[in-house]
Amino acid sequence: MKVKTTKITMKQDGNISSAYEALMDCTLCPRNCHVDRTDGGVGFCGTGKALVVSSVGPHFGEEPPISGHYGSGTVFLAGCGLLCDFCQNHNISHGRAGNVMTEAELVRAIMRLQQIGCHNINFVTPTHFTPHIIEVVSLARTRGLRIPVVYNCGGYESIETLKMLEGFVDIYMPDIKFLNSELAERYCRARNYPSIVRAAVKEMHRQVGDLEIGETGLASRGLLIRHLVMPGAAADSRAVIDFIADEISPASYVNVMEQYRPSYKAYKYPELNRPLTDKEFKDVFDYAANRGLRLA
Repeated sequence: MKVKTTKITMKQDGNISSAYEALMDCTLCPRNCHVDRTDGGVGFCGTGKALVVSSVGPHFGEEPPISGHYGSGTVFLAGCGLLCDFCQNHNISHGRAGNVMTEAELVRAIMRLQQIGCHNINFVTPTHFTPHIIEVVSLARTRGLRIPVVYNCGGYESIETLKMLEGFVDIYMPDIKFLNSELAERYCRARNYPSIVRAAVKEMHRQVGDLEIGETGLASRGLLIRHLVMPGAAADSRAVIDFIADEISPASYVNVMEQYRPSYKAYKYPELNRPLTDKEFKDVFDYAANRGLRLA
């Protein structure tokens, strides 16, 4: 699938400069660490100035409109600004496993993903590397990148950072984790997560609209929302579904996910130290279906 190549405008050039300047007093994510990551400072995310990439390659486990037949060209980035205690990729997020890459090296890597047939470029946990991503996308587009760019995140996003990304991202893919501040504080130490994610998803939808899926079954632009159903949190899941249907769009494309398993520090919480039951998942999925959302 091809999309129209975006030319680099003066506004976008300004966004690149502004994004890198933000590293000097980092507020790229809502943690607002205010550290100088250009001079040895490390934020809550555990990263400094250097771009750290865990892996680059085709990925076939995303939603069908993203994975398609040839896979999503996935760039797993080290570190995270949310750091959930139940993270299933904790070696990458908490452990920051990966290697330093220059922007030029990553451009070459993602151009190779396009060459081998990947349907999109999928940046996973990208927020704290927003400046690098903006530059990489800009350079790649001047060199012929024509497939969509996916911003695959945990929903804990600054509106100012999202506005810097406007024009660089074709598909936003946030995970709305909670709308209960006590759960967000307990598992992620982010009591403000519910208000942050509400505003962030609204901004994403403003930029790209509902998910657009072509005749080939592949997404070209828009918002794809994920929600991981958690054990014992059915009421919160229903609140998430209601928020999407009532405040984002009744035509939202949503993946209600059932793959929760106890991981990392989930053992610390008795309510999380068990798999999700079939009934817990079915109740939430059916609720979302009854609200009329487009379900993966």
